[in-house]
Order: sequence, then structure tokens, then C-alpha cells
Amino acid sequence: MFKVLEKEHFSEKVVKLVVEAPMIARSRRPGHFVIVRVGEGGERIPLTIADADVQAGTITLVVQEIGVSTKKICALEPGMEFTDVVGPLGQATHIEKVGTVVCCGGGVGVAPLLPIVKAMKEAGNRVITVLAARTKDLIILEDQVRPYSDEVIIMTDDGSYGTKGLVTAGVESVINREKVDLVVTIGPAVMMKFVSQLTAKYNVPTMCSLNTIMVDGTGMCGACRVTVGGKTKFVCIDGPEFDAHQVDFDEMMMRLRSYN
Repeated sequence: MFKVLEKEHFSEKVVKLVVEAPMIARSRRPGHFVIVRVGEGGERIPLTIADADVQAGTITLVVQEIGVSTKKICALEPGMEFTDVVGPLGQATHIEKVGTVVCCGGGVGVAPLLPIVKAMKEAGNRVITVLAARTKDLIILEDQVRPYSDEVIIMTDDGSYGTKGLVTAGVESVINREKVDLVVTIGPAVMMKFVSQLTAKYNVPTMCSLNTIMVDGTGMCGACRVTVGGKTKFVCIDGPEFDAHQVDFDEMMMRLRSYN
């Protein structure tokens, strides 16, 4: 049932898959994720839904190969099927018209950012998207975010594309020139930490997505425990999105290191 219809390599280790899943496509909202499995007895992997086409009955997943299970997923070719795709899960993104929204994504974090960029624009906001990666070849989904962005800023660590520098430099350049009403940041934990510290300095409300720490996706394993506003939250049940200024990123990064 969950047949792979299209496959595209963004880079050697990052793959986009368009998957047949009509019921999920109809009910999915920005911020939702699915749990996928390849093969009987295969590991359950939570993946954020990067896009959905209700008419075609498909969802889009972006997968980075980092271990055995993601290698199996990335090896799927058009015509092959996932054993299971369960969802949509998680809390949907709160979307409203607030004014100017800066959406910044790093690496594969751009995939879950894409539906938020779309929804924020469709809600009537001015949307400025900042895409960041180590080098030009790792910038993904640029063509997909442009139609929904009033401006796209590209930042690369090595200066091979766009402007040389970190994502924080791109975000700060916007804050310094105009009023920003909301920042949305999705990417590596360390990136979100420094974006959060930056926006706190300017008193700009900031939302982050902590999907990278999810393992089980149902709240059973407890691996995605994070401290938000001094309280324990489960990313897969209570999130994956939270007020970035309330997240204990140091604790989160310490927990992420346990998977190394």
C-alpha cells in the first residue's frame, strides 16, 4: 500500500521519497510526522512529513542515511514499498497571521520547515526563509521554499553558495533591518540553541522543532524527554514544536550524544 512513487537524491546521503499514502495525505498538517518501517522486524523510524499532495494521495519524506535502518529506507526504489507507515502523529504547528516570520532551517531540517513556510505564507504572513548548510551541495529544497517566501537567504559555512557564515548571521541581518514577529528554527540542536540565544537577545518569539531526538514516536521509550520551562516534556507526544526560549538545549544535546 505504501509504495514509493518517486525518488530523488539531494546528496549522497540525503534522499527524497514520494510515498503513496492517501489517508495520511488528507489528514496531515504542518508539524506532523509518521513512523515508518521497512521489512518485518524492521526498526520503527519517525520521519517528519515534508509535503503532501491530497489530489495525488502522496506524502513526501526526506531521509538522511545515518545507520542501518535509514540505509534500508534510502535504498528503496520507485515501485518498492514500506512495510508500515503510521500517522499523522504529533501536534500540528500553530499557524496564524502574526506579521513577519523568519523561517530558518539547517541541513535536513529544511524538510520539516517546508510545510511551515507554506502554511505561514498562506496565512498572510511576510515570510523570509533562511537556509543554511556546511556547503552548497547540502542546501536542499531551495526551489520548493521560494514560491512561498518573500525572500530567501542562503548561508553556507564555506561560502560556496549564498553568503559565507552561520544561520544566525542570516537571521540577525533580518532582525537588524526590520521588525520580526516570529522566528521558526529547525535543524541540528546546536543550531537551534544559538538561534534561540540570538532571538532572546532581541526579544523575538521563537519556535523550534525537536524532532531529531525522537526514537519510538509514541511516548513509550522516553528517549525524547526534554525540559521545557522547567517541566519534562515528551517530544513525540507534546511536540515536536516548543517555545525555543524555554527549551534546555544543553540537556537535549547531552541526551543526543548518548546515541553516538
